[in-house]
Amino acid sequence: MAGRLVNGLVLVAAGALWMASGTERERAVLSPVGEARDPSVMVGLEADVAASPNDDGKLRMLAQSYLDAHAPGLALGVLERAPEEVRTRSRVLHLYARALLEEGRAQDALAVERTVLRTCTMADGICDTWLIASARRRADILEELVGLGVEDARAEPEASALAYHNATREARLAVR
Repeated sequence: MAGRLVNGLVLVAAGALWMASGTERERAVLSPVGEARDPSVMVGLEADVAASPNDDGKLRMLAQSYLDAHAPGLALGVLERAPEEVRTRSRVLHLYARALLEEGRAQDALAVERTVLRTCTMADGICDTWLIASARRRADILEELVGLGVEDARAEPEASALAYHNATREARLAVR
């Protein structure tokens, strides 16, 4: 009788473990998002960057695809390992600031975004208006985040929403 009870308890425990383990399989490190649905696209971008490390367009495409796949650490890694000449270009720095923000380093992202704005205002025609507007808007949001003491925007969603609201609110004039 005691043997049946022990066997029953073992079966119940094994069943509970089986149910708790779930039925999902292990996911890939880079989950399929956006254009990175096909892993060969990511491999192709990595090969392109390895073949021509001084091409900032290919570097930005690879880093952007990492960000789209929710892997900001990989984006930071590829941007930080780029040659100095490429790494200091305004568009690359702008993307680097985004990767820093998504990695939870708002203060560092703000410093990089300020560098982008400084570089763009030093010489006319070096940056297009989209880049300047985007960098200025992100710098405003980052200043609010840092001012509120938020380093990781994902860890503090309420404060992040407040910072975004404060940075993007508009003043309207009523004319009578």
